Amino acid sequence: MEDNNSRIPRTLPVLHLSNMVMFPYLLMPLVVTDEESKLVIDHALSHDKLIAFFLDHGSDAEARQLEKIGTAVTILRMLRNQDGSISLLLQGVSRIRMQKTTQIEPFLMVDVEVIAEPAEDDMEVQAYRTIALELLDKVSQESSLLNREMIAGLSNIKQSGRVADIIAGNIELQIHDRQKILELVDLKQRFKYLNNCLAELIRQMRLENHIRSNIQLEMNEDQRRYYLREQLDAIRRELGETDEVSKEILKWTELIEKNDLPDYVREVAKDELERLSVMQPASSEYGVIRNYLDWIVNLPWRKYSKDRMDLKKIESILQRDHYGLEKPKERILEYIAVKKLKGRLKGPILCFVGPPGTGKTSIGKSVANALKRKFIRMSLGGIHDEAEIRGHRRTYIGAMPGKIITEIKRQGTANPVFMLDEIDKLGRDFRGDPASALLEVLDPEQNNSFVDNYINLPFDLSEVMFITTANSLDTIPPALLDRMEVIEFSSYLEYDKIAIAKNYLIPKEKENNGLTGQPVTLYKSALEELIRYYIREAGVRNLQRRIGSIFRKVAREVAFGVEGPWRISAQDIQKYLGPRKFSHELANRKAEIGIATGLAWTSYGGEILFCEATRMPGKGAVILTGLLGEVMKESARIALSYLKAHHEQYKINPKDFSTYDIHVHFPAGAVPKDGPSAGITLTTALASLFMQAKVKHDVAMTGEVTLQGRVLPIGGLKEKILAARRAGIKKLIIPEENRETIADFEEQILAGMDITFVSDVAEVLKKVILPPSK
Repeated sequence: MEDNNSRIPRTLPVLHLSNMVMFPYLLMPLVVTDEESKLVIDHALSHDKLIAFFLDHGSDAEARQLEKIGTAVTILRMLRNQDGSISLLLQGVSRIRMQKTTQIEPFLMVDVEVIAEPAEDDMEVQAYRTIALELLDKVSQESSLLNREMIAGLSNIKQSGRVADIIAGNIELQIHDRQKILELVDLKQRFKYLNNCLAELIRQMRLENHIRSNIQLEMNEDQRRYYLREQLDAIRRELGETDEVSKEILKWTELIEKNDLPDYVREVAKDELERLSVMQPASSEYGVIRNYLDWIVNLPWRKYSKDRMDLKKIESILQRDHYGLEKPKERILEYIAVKKLKGRLKGPILCFVGPPGTGKTSIGKSVANALKRKFIRMSLGGIHDEAEIRGHRRTYIGAMPGKIITEIKRQGTANPVFMLDEIDKLGRDFRGDPASALLEVLDPEQNNSFVDNYINLPFDLSEVMFITTANSLDTIPPALLDRMEVIEFSSYLEYDKIAIAKNYLIPKEKENNGLTGQPVTLYKSALEELIRYYIREAGVRNLQRRIGSIFRKVAREVAFGVEGPWRISAQDIQKYLGPRKFSHELANRKAEIGIATGLAWTSYGGEILFCEATRMPGKGAVILTGLLGEVMKESARIALSYLKAHHEQYKINPKDFSTYDIHVHFPAGAVPKDGPSAGITLTTALASLFMQAKVKHDVAMTGEVTLQGRVLPIGGLKEKILAARRAGIKKLIIPEENRETIADFEEQILAGMDITFVSDVAEVLKKVILPPSK
């Protein structure tokens, strides 16, 4: 022993660990991974293979708290692993006392003093030794972890101090108890402290065995795992270690306390966390609960963005971003004004209805920008599954919340502007009816407690501003339509399109095509040419495409090195886009027998509709073509019955109805057509056919007809008038009962239009049927 102690140098490199105490003469395997420890090992191997081993209470290298008493250790074996770590077999040599630090970087080196092992071995020490061996034997009886042969071998060791160190190094002791035994040089004190530790260990083991004996012997696999995990957790807690599961539980606990959750949500989160804490990570249910916790803890239950309350600023932003659209802008300003006066206010549920390309979707983004709210857009077109709206129940594999909750979590606020696009395109099938699921979302009286199937907790949607868009109201279920405030978007007039093109489309397309700063000018005459002869639409989407097409051709010229300026007028459009696609005077036909001009409404805006009727010898059969719906076919039968009943008034030979077959056709046969508003158009075409009198070609008409010849009101009038303007028709025939409807239209729509209001078919025929030629 003296030889060993005498060869220990005064200065040693230090290996310090927070969870291990080495005893003299004991072997200990160890794996080191940190760079400082690797440097210590390399230094020791290049010198005398000796290192100083001290217990470290510090949390990191910057805050070392080393014990003063440690062990001089020699390296018996060393192996460098492929992952960069070093495996060691160490053996304690002697107790040492730290005197002073001689080096800090790159690793710690200290001066040490060797503590000699006491030589005294009197009767009292022998008695303590005997008691220690007896206690150790009792420990081995309570636990199978100790080797009985090792215990028997301790009796043959002469040095009592070595016996005490071997016992302390081979039984389960707290780290501070091990350090205490290491520090006790006096053998009597060392054995006394060791015996107390052994006695406490025996009491603890007997208590554990007593508890085990009371547990049901036939423990199933899950119970056995749970019990072992509990023991493992207890050991880790005693060692100051935490595993990944414990860290995750701690993380969720902190999030639940930190986030502003309603009480009912916090209670559910705590219950789920308690279930998670007793589960094995490999369990499939573990992942399900973890995902659920992630959703309910991170949802913005009470997180609201602050609305901009400056009405003038909001108005200026809306005016800057969009031309026209006064009704939706006015409704947004009203909402903010009321909220400013009242404080908290439920979000409005608006439905923007109009033809494509009229700005329904884009104004939603502008509204969110004006109010300083997050914007969410969700397309409903083609959705058939109710779960897309309300989510799946957690019992299904791969279950997720619906898109409403998903998008709100993604944006992180409980009061975004939420646009539900194309609500009229919702489908339904065996998977459910999404429109019915939207009833709860879009009902101001119910959506303060919207329950997603996955979350299964009420979420407050009352602060959300919902905006839906549609091209037509016909396919929206009445119950859903009743919950929304409908705002109509009408077709743009020519001067509207020119203003939008100048202020928005041309600058945007210049930027998109890399022409910003280039001398490119699109004159008003060019825009008029485009609008009249190259596009036929209610909105401005195709106008933007045509402008983009022109600018791409200009960009090509710029890329080839052609120098401008480019001043594009009406005469230049044909060079860029080819010949005209439409005739402006679409109704510029000559007056003919059996052809009348009608007006139709579609979800894409108003349209001109021609009704053609001809006859041939036969037996009075009626043929209807042009992909007509049932209502339109009935209108044709009503028109024919009316003319039969009033043949004398119109000087029609009654025999003609039975000696001729009649064929009625509406061109564009691939396009479905339906509705009652073609009633007077059909009656006019058939009357012209039987009277053999021509119909004025420059008059368009719309109105439902009855068997008595009365003309009933129709819908979609604004779009129909705008369609007539686009086609160059100035004379219109409209039901008398629509006179009040027209009173609300803008002056620009009615300017230059010659409108005749009628209440009877006779007035229509008198107005449009030319006298028969002699």
